[in-house]
Amino acid sequence: MSDIFDHAGITVTDFDASLNFYTQALGTLGIKPLVNFEHAGNRHAGFGITRPEFWIGTSVNRTGGVHLAFVARSRAEVAAFYSAALAAGGRDNGAPGLRVEYSADYFAAFVFDPDGNNIEAVCHAVT
Repeated sequence: MSDIFDHAGITVTDFDASLNFYTQALGTLGIKPLVNFEHAGNRHAGFGITRPEFWIGTSVNRTGGVHLAFVARSRAEVAAFYSAALAAGGRDNGAPGLRVEYSADYFAAFVFDPDGNNIEAVCHAVT
């Protein structure tokens, strides 16, 4: 996606309608749904050309309308992000750790910013 963003996502209220909308609209740009699954009571779909970079999903707790995932160059950076974000007033949404449900080397931490947006730092490296 870029040097700073790994992926982005939004919360939707009607998953099926949104999946249809984005499939049709983004399809004109060569972007298609690559992943579609349910996790922890929420439905998710990831769109992209070669890998999912734009996500839609439902939220059972209705917090955080926007999700931004920033690139971390190491797992230590993920941990540093998490600590700094909490110290700056963020709220925990997932401590640093492996998220193998996404991929084998997906190491990430999640926080809610002061407005309730879901902010993530993710490292795909094994270090």
